[in-house]
Amino acid sequence: MITVSLCMIVKNEEDTIARCLDSVKNLVDEIIIVDTGSTDKTKEIVSQYTDHVLDFRWIDNFAAARNFTFSHAKMDYIFWLDADDVLMDDDRKKFLLLKETLDPSTDSVTMHYNLSIDEKGNVIASLRRNRLVKRINNFQWYGAVHEYLEVWGNILHSEVAVTHCSIQHDSDRNLHIYENRLKRGEQFSPRDLFYFANELFDHKKFEDAIKYYKQFLETKKGWVEDNISACGKLADCFNALEDHENELHFILKSFEYSSPRADFCCRLGYRFLHNNQPHQALFWYKLATQLEMPSDNFGMISHACWTWLPHLQLCVCYSQIGNYALAYAHNEKACQYIPDHPSILHNKRYLEHFLQ
Repeated sequence: MITVSLCMIVKNEEDTIARCLDSVKNLVDEIIIVDTGSTDKTKEIVSQYTDHVLDFRWIDNFAAARNFTFSHAKMDYIFWLDADDVLMDDDRKKFLLLKETLDPSTDSVTMHYNLSIDEKGNVIASLRRNRLVKRINNFQWYGAVHEYLEVWGNILHSEVAVTHCSIQHDSDRNLHIYENRLKRGEQFSPRDLFYFANELFDHKKFEDAIKYYKQFLETKKGWVEDNISACGKLADCFNALEDHENELHFILKSFEYSSPRADFCCRLGYRFLHNNQPHQALFWYKLATQLEMPSDNFGMISHACWTWLPHLQLCVCYSQIGNYALAYAHNEKACQYIPDHPSILHNKRYLEHFLQ
């Protein structure tokens, strides 16, 4: 069986860190916590779980802090988490089985990252990340903000999931780091441009976000999943600005980077449905239902678009053109995923009146 070091960087995480460590303390052989300047009870709390609590002077660089943490690991593999991440019961069992059976020739193990879940525990959005890496390979983190771990070699895609359970965070921190870097005259990489645009988007600075998303795409050096995501964000920006011509342009531009994804099919369906063109909307929502959700894709997956949402919208489309039998059938398919959704229950009552 392999041994595992848990490596984390923290700052003012007293509200979440115990929950995180409780979920993994029996899975790992060593816990290393690097504190970047907490002023609350974070260090006091983590000291109850490990003696390996180190200080790191914050220099506005997440990669530097994570590399410092990794440098103190001693076990076969390094597992990393943020303070507001947890492993649920089923995933703890999967992690233990992975630990017992992992081939030592594996260089990195990817895990699902559930970014958001609903009140019933259904995953809303997720992606994959390299979570467990072989220590002797000395893999390094890169990037001051939205850092990434560069890995290579034999990579295993596992079914273990880490779930993000955020309570609070400094929403302006990353934006300020980028803005300060700009003031210092730093040259942004394509990745920097993309994530800076994301921060601007999250702060509803849509016109600025458009500028940097376009700059990112114009480099032609972005990762394909980031290119597709940027098209989606640009469409959202133009939608917020009520510029629907450019919204449609960037939805369609996503097809330059890959075959249609379910979420972009749903975007097109919505645009046509909003324009009172239900037949055109039908085509795109149907296509969304025929696509298979990727299992090893590192990009963002909006689970609704790959499951219940297109069926719910097909119900609306068929209802508008008077085909109530097909509308009811698709509402029932949506019901298989989210049986208690108010819209589905409403549709069911409404359509049963016509079918009777």
